Amino acid sequence: MTHNFNTLRATWSFPTVIRFGAGMITLLPRACAEQGMSRPLLVTDPGLAGTPMVAAMLEDCRKAGLGAEIFAQVKPNPTGGNVEAGLKAFRAGKHDGVVVIGGGSAMDAGKVIAFMAGQSLPLWHFDDNGPGWKDAALDGIAPIIAVPTTAGTGSEVGRAGVIVNEETHQKIIIFHPKMLPAVVIEDPQLTIGLPPHLTAATGIDAFTHCLEAYCAPSFHPLAEGVAVEGMRLVKEYLPRAYKDGTDIEARGQMLIAASMGATAFQKGLGGIHSISHPVGALYDTHHGLTNAVVMPYVLAFNRPAVEDKIGRLAAFLGIAGGFDGFLDWVLAFRRDLGIPHTLAEIGVDAARAGEIGKYAAIDPTAGSNPVPLDAAILQKLFEDAVAGRL
Repeated sequence: MTHNFNTLRATWSFPTVIRFGAGMITLLPRACAEQGMSRPLLVTDPGLAGTPMVAAMLEDCRKAGLGAEIFAQVKPNPTGGNVEAGLKAFRAGKHDGVVVIGGGSAMDAGKVIAFMAGQSLPLWHFDDNGPGWKDAALDGIAPIIAVPTTAGTGSEVGRAGVIVNEETHQKIIIFHPKMLPAVVIEDPQLTIGLPPHLTAATGIDAFTHCLEAYCAPSFHPLAEGVAVEGMRLVKEYLPRAYKDGTDIEARGQMLIAASMGATAFQKGLGGIHSISHPVGALYDTHHGLTNAVVMPYVLAFNRPAVEDKIGRLAAFLGIAGGFDGFLDWVLAFRRDLGIPHTLAEIGVDAARAGEIGKYAAIDPTAGSNPVPLDAAILQKLFEDAVAGRL
């Protein structure tokens, strides 16, 4: 796409304070104090809540005189009910900040809990499909610190949380600029225990963020450059992290790639996410894995609009054969990381294809796909991904 620089106008913003390195988690109590937190609520998921890693964070905070408690009622696809339960815990404990610990689920839930801490309007008023975020009470947003334990969503540098509305079975993006965590602690040691299958699924999620951002037609060259380098990091380091979970360099580079993906998608996402969101809401599938499965089907559909761009990307990544070579590499990359080729293999059937198409078409990510989408097109892409028609 070409742009008229005589009329082009854009506003760009980039992430927050990131403290990166092995052992940096010891700075958590200091980070809490710097953000004015005396009683932080540590939001995580049930799988992490009982681990020595989280217990050590809680103990460090308490040793520093902080009235820290843990909230872990978070589903893999967090719901409005999870947020409400978190708000009750936040208020009952008289907490004054949130530390989100974990992958995308905990990040999304924890950030939205902090955002809603002092709001009078209902949660769904802040749906990213509308201007509701402008109505938020700024002094009602609690400070947020993010501690990622997976390298995928990049939600630690995002300004939104994805929450399932249990009444409509839709994933709703709750957005506000002040949901961006004030401090991120990226400690690769915290990701060492992530099993290979989750390492692969979350890692390809980071790649998907970069790829869709790179292909989005909006003008944001800063984000586009970040996306390209993020894909290089995933290509080089995800296989290493998958093969050897103790490879601290690979783990660290993947944390960086995940944050780069979420930084880049300020430029936009696309059809992969617009399909993945309702699939996750209706079938409770893992978000990163769903993206990984859907990716080549949408990529092939978008070919008319992105073939030249993908050719440049392939050359940068050292992949021969232009678009065809890149698509072949994506398929091989997924296969080598144990990613299924079809949605059917992860328990998704085509019985609700019409609903998926309808919800995907109104998902905020659909509008930035490089080829225009509608419900019928998205339904067909979903059906292709279920059946494996590429």
